Amino acid sequence: MNVPSLERSVALQRRVLAATSVSYIVVLLDTSIVNVALHRISVSLETQIAGLQWVMNAYTLAFASMLLTGGTLGDRWGARNIYLGGLVVFTLASTICGIAGNLPSLIAARVLQGMGAAMLVPCSLKLINHAFPDAEQRARAVGIWVGCGGVAMAAGPLVGGVLIRLLDWRSIFFVNVPIGLVGLWMTWRIARDPRPAKVSRFDPVGQLTAMIALGALIGVLIEGQMLGWGSFWIVAGIVVTILASATFLTTEARNPHPMLPLSFFRNSVFAGSTCVSMASAFVFYGLLFVTSLYYQQARGYSPLEAGLALLPMTAMVAVGSIVSSRMVKLWGQRWSMCAAFGFYAIGALGMLTSSRSSPYWLAIAPLLAIGLASGFVSPAATAPAMGTVEKNRAGVAAAVLNSARQTGAALGVAIFGTLIATLHPFEVGMHSALWVAVGVSIAAALIWRLASMQSTHSRDDLS
Repeated sequence: MNVPSLERSVALQRRVLAATSVSYIVVLLDTSIVNVALHRISVSLETQIAGLQWVMNAYTLAFASMLLTGGTLGDRWGARNIYLGGLVVFTLASTICGIAGNLPSLIAARVLQGMGAAMLVPCSLKLINHAFPDAEQRARAVGIWVGCGGVAMAAGPLVGGVLIRLLDWRSIFFVNVPIGLVGLWMTWRIARDPRPAKVSRFDPVGQLTAMIALGALIGVLIEGQMLGWGSFWIVAGIVVTILASATFLTTEARNPHPMLPLSFFRNSVFAGSTCVSMASAFVFYGLLFVTSLYYQQARGYSPLEAGLALLPMTAMVAVGSIVSSRMVKLWGQRWSMCAAFGFYAIGALGMLTSSRSSPYWLAIAPLLAIGLASGFVSPAATAPAMGTVEKNRAGVAAAVLNSARQTGAALGVAIFGTLIATLHPFEVGMHSALWVAVGVSIAAALIWRLASMQSTHSRDDLS
């Protein structure tokens, strides 16, 4: 490659990375800001834990269930085009969230936000995958991309606390609007893909059954405590979840153009990456939800004070994502991932020492450990998984990974929220959630170790 071509290639890579990083900034900024606003939303819209769970999970449910379609749309009509559309939808939905006058309208707007995010994230990874063909460069780019989201997550609680103190909880949604507009301008500067868009078939049955299965499952987990676990609606929800899940898997196995290519999971690295991505999001977002409510409801912190209290955890997400590739090089994929989930377990165990009367500083080290683990896992799981699929299927592969993360996040908020709503006082429910986090972290470390060992044996057999 001559010097001018190399310079053009580097310039394109920088523009793509800058533009796509905006998507992760708005997606994760929104997540962390909403957490510190939960108590104020509860008071303003007169809702309890279940309502707050829906505020969080309306977004993650739409995000998780639509990600595979977002990836397919990117493969069919071009990642740049769908990315632009996702930014428009997300920015518009944020405005609607800010003016919502009641809980149903806020939840509906959060669903629209999730749909926009589902168009953004897989297409941003697809753009990165095409712009960075070298595996090592791609891993660094993914690390920077995740790191930008980590910085946004770290700043979110503090920015949210300041905005709520100076203005109102509605301002946390309006802050997405200028960021979204900047993202639109930056993405517009990326050259159009000169290649013809790939024509692929949609999978409406798969999409519908996936949404029904995930929505019914989350609904059962959130409403079970209020309606009664043996009530007609909860039992019906369980039946619907099972039937929709079975129909989804059967459809995907038989469909020649499935929304979720089950063949991806024949590769142990991809399957292991998907599992640990889901487990990491389950633990992190579940604990973020619980600890946000803990500091505001149990300890009486203001949103700004809660944001400052959560800063050690959220700030370490950015640090973990930045050092992730170096840690993998130093320790290898197998042991570095196991160590990350060890940090999750240690952090959750450390949080067991927290109570209403305990000094805050006892929670700092556990929060640091949890944040570091979360920041490390995302790029460490994403880069090897994306390397196992063909480039023309990168959009769908990215969607599978991010769908797993959002599903894990929704389950974490639903299960941990149910524990604190069911078990009283607050610390009892919180401690139960922490023990669940420990168990899931240990299981994820074992799954990754097994997957990496199988991958090593497969390479040895081929050689």
